[in-house]
Amino acid sequence: MKKKMIIIGNLIILASIICFCGYKIYQKNHSIVLEFGMFAGSNWDVANANSYVIIDKVIAQFEAEHPGVKVHYTSGIRKTDYSEWYAQQVLIGKTPDVAMILSDDFDKLVSLDVLENLDDMADNDSSFHAEDYYTTALNTGKYRGAQYALPYETVPTLMFVNKSLLNHEGFMVPESDWTWDDMYDICSKITKDLNKDGIIDQFGTCNYSWQEAAYSNGAVLFDEDGKECYFTDQRVIDSVKFAKKLSDLNQGQNVSQDKFDAGNVAFMPLTFADYRTYKTYPYKIKKYSTFKWDCITLPSGPEGDNVSEVNTLLMGIAKQSKHKDLAWELLKLFTYDKDIQLDIFRYSQGASVLKSVTSSKEAEVILSEDTDERERVIDNTLLDVVIEKGIIAPKFNKYHETMILAEGEINKILSDDKNVESTLKIIQRNVISFLKQ
Repeated sequence: MKKKMIIIGNLIILASIICFCGYKIYQKNHSIVLEFGMFAGSNWDVANANSYVIIDKVIAQFEAEHPGVKVHYTSGIRKTDYSEWYAQQVLIGKTPDVAMILSDDFDKLVSLDVLENLDDMADNDSSFHAEDYYTTALNTGKYRGAQYALPYETVPTLMFVNKSLLNHEGFMVPESDWTWDDMYDICSKITKDLNKDGIIDQFGTCNYSWQEAAYSNGAVLFDEDGKECYFTDQRVIDSVKFAKKLSDLNQGQNVSQDKFDAGNVAFMPLTFADYRTYKTYPYKIKKYSTFKWDCITLPSGPEGDNVSEVNTLLMGIAKQSKHKDLAWELLKLFTYDKDIQLDIFRYSQGASVLKSVTSSKEAEVILSEDTDERERVIDNTLLDVVIEKGIIAPKFNKYHETMILAEGEINKILSDDKNVESTLKIIQRNVISFLKQ
């Protein structure tokens, strides 16, 4: 009897092992796989050796929280190739369940009905509160009032300031509420021919555009649908005139970024990603080690504020996804989890899209790491304000082609002596004609 019981017990154990192994085989062959679309490197075109760190961390955490679910991505896709790769996936019916969405592609993908409208998912999720995001970052993922993507990482434009040059010329770094008049006053006094050879070799600014002036002067260039433009608005006219006024100080010279890098220019707009990259070692040694520098807001025009453009990397869900509930949870982990969003400061060059994270003490500590203790770290309050008040570029289909058309003609105003008002009228007519094609 005892021997019989041992045999039965062994059979039960064997059966259990067989069942367990069979379940594991079944699970492996029938597990849910979510495809994630991503590109390697930085969205902001600066050095980033950690582009997979956050991705792999999110995937490991998500798979641990969702047994039987795997997340797969194709590695090695460059940003320059990503739009084409994503379009190919759409064409062959393999659109990733969740994917990074480049800002230049967003409006096209929505208009082609590729991305899922997220409004119902957000409204039905009691743990999700859209107001936790920066308004500007969140609005980047909206199309005609509906939310089609969530923000993952954001980068505002800031004004780089050569503190050493300003101090040498007797100026302090401007306060965050400085104006066009303040900027012109400084630029006009430090633009000089230092070696007296008849050629200007110290400059006030480079790469400061009429468009940045327009943003800070309260100008709106297009309506939301891209059917109307407002290049003859007085705020645009004044912005172009201010940009030309600054350009005229250089007496026809092309002031390149190389001159700023060499320490010969006071002001240059660049992104927060550039700040993150070149404020820390080792990149600081390679780029800006010969002078002290910092970042402030862009100057405000008479009709505007100290605002600038904010760019945001988005993530969205494919409309054809068969696992939208899981895709929503994965999307939230990337964009809404505070620990993951804090990793943006650790492993990338942008800022978190969550207000509580970017303004946190933890973020401030991370920003100060690898920074010379004698250098001031960018103020979290300033960063918070710049992102929240920032401007986002229009999202209609012809925006980029239209701006190339307008830029070419406005640059002629800056380099030649064309009348600003009459030239902008011609530009407006040409742009409206192009938009109606």
